[in-house]
Amino acid sequence: MSGQLTLEVVTPERLAFSGGVDFVVLPAWEGEMGVLPGHAPFLVQLQPGEVRFRDRGEMRRFAVSGGFAEIKEDKVALFAETAEMAEQIDAERARQALERARGKLRGKELDPMTLAQAEASLQRARLRLKIAGLRKGGRRGP
Repeated sequence: MSGQLTLEVVTPERLAFSGGVDFVVLPAWEGEMGVLPGHAPFLVQLQPGEVRFRDRGEMRRFAVSGGFAEIKEDKVALFAETAEMAEQIDAERARQALERARGKLRGKELDPMTLAQAEASLQRARLRLKIAGLRKGGRRGP
């Protein structure tokens, strides 16, 4: 694909996306990382966040739960535990998950494992709401 990257977004359950894109922006641990065609080979660890890319002139978004991406020639292979495209996110379910996580965090004397799980759930729900809001042209997050 001349002038394009091939992007593959893979989770343990499925191939979430595969196609030609103009560019990709990844949520790397050191900050956002942009990838254009012809990028040098690279392996990058991802934090939970937003993956953005332009597909046939349209900006599209994924919420990913971290993972890693391999950039090789004109291909980006992204591997994440979860990946949801903006149009697949049920905003009401994400709001309910946010409230459940907030409720758990209000609990007294949480053990470290429960605390870590509740914080991860809170972060994931906030991200999903942000991505769902951007789909509709909004800019506000929870």
